[in-house]
Amino acid sequence: MTKPRVVIVGAGFAGYHAAKTLNRLAGSRAEIVLLNSTDYFLYLPLLPEVAAGVVEPTRIAVPLTGNLDGVRVIIGEADEVDLQNRWVGFTQPEGDRNRVAYDRLVLAVGSVNKLLPIPGVTEYAHGFRGLPEALYLHDHVIRQIELAEQAEDPAEQLARATFVVVGAGYTGTEVAAHGQLFTDALHAQRPRLTQRPRWMLLDVAPRVLPELDQRMSVTAHRVLQRRGVDVRMGTSVSEATADGVKLTDGEYVPTCTLVWCVGVRPDPFVAELGLRTERGRLVTDEYLNVPGFPEVYACGDAAAVPDITKPGQICAMTAQHAQRQGKLVAHNIAASYGQGRRRPYRHHDLGWVVDLGGKDAAANPLKVNLAGLPAKAVTRGYHLLAMPANRTRISADWLLDATLPRSAVQLGLIPANAVPLESTTPEIPTRPR
Repeated sequence: MTKPRVVIVGAGFAGYHAAKTLNRLAGSRAEIVLLNSTDYFLYLPLLPEVAAGVVEPTRIAVPLTGNLDGVRVIIGEADEVDLQNRWVGFTQPEGDRNRVAYDRLVLAVGSVNKLLPIPGVTEYAHGFRGLPEALYLHDHVIRQIELAEQAEDPAEQLARATFVVVGAGYTGTEVAAHGQLFTDALHAQRPRLTQRPRWMLLDVAPRVLPELDQRMSVTAHRVLQRRGVDVRMGTSVSEATADGVKLTDGEYVPTCTLVWCVGVRPDPFVAELGLRTERGRLVTDEYLNVPGFPEVYACGDAAAVPDITKPGQICAMTAQHAQRQGKLVAHNIAASYGQGRRRPYRHHDLGWVVDLGGKDAAANPLKVNLAGLPAKAVTRGYHLLAMPANRTRISADWLLDATLPRSAVQLGLIPANAVPLESTTPEIPTRPR
């Protein structure tokens, strides 16, 4: 008898944990196929530490093969789904086209950088959604500090030593916090650089971390200001140029660095499926099923999963939701074959952690607000528990960073044109035409 085939598209938090959980539940009774554009699961929360040189990039890239024994991994970019004949078309890394049939389909394609119609942003800003972008930012920051040291013109030195981050949410706040510590360390190694590097954090929201508890926001704001980060709430970019950015308050800031962290949007692949969407995300029921197609499921950032704890709302696009939805979708697929009962998605917030670099962090586990070293311990403990692998290597990187000077060299592996802001695959460097 032919085993049923479950195809999971995407190996982010939702897809990875769906494959892992379903493999444990189904064993050899089903063929599980994981289709992804890279051969690794990326632990996104530690990307700011990669950009700042704290953690090596391979530490947060967990290989799919070897960590998902029993799961067939296919490397390719999904670009077509035939819902009537039940197959997924994809393009392999070297351009070959192929397809894979399914009995059950999980769409966990994730998200990409959110764009806004602001002149110059797509040309001069860079996002922070994938490993190539973090590696580019690491090299770019070092390059600007080196060029600032060599600059004879004080105006050029100031522009190169100014770094603008737009978006004071989870990612943007961590990028600015880690970035200021990183450039301060670079500045200390360069006595000819008279201009202290300056980081700016902008957002139209009234406070940093607007989606989190206000006490965490106060903690983060206090740490940023103490370090010298120029935090400007109620302010954003109205235009970007090659030489700087114009702010919504009319000020012009000369800079060579614009980091775009305003949020994410569902992968554009979702819009091509011909299924009903809400805010660009696939509509599902509370069991993560796509209406009208009982064999199709969706989870993670690409899915508009109803939040039954808040009637009328859909779940936010967070790693916590994605991971838990991925696990639940595996249970509900198993239930569709008679193993157990399907369950609705019900999320209970266990708290948040924000790593601010150095000895600083903000956390509220189980609604208990923490700051400083206790928050740092909770934050790092959470990340180690959430990491599927490489825990010892990450711990070693943290220990080395705390005891030894940080090595900072630019390798130039990712050029600027390889990480455009407007990209449907931020996890893969774009090949220059």
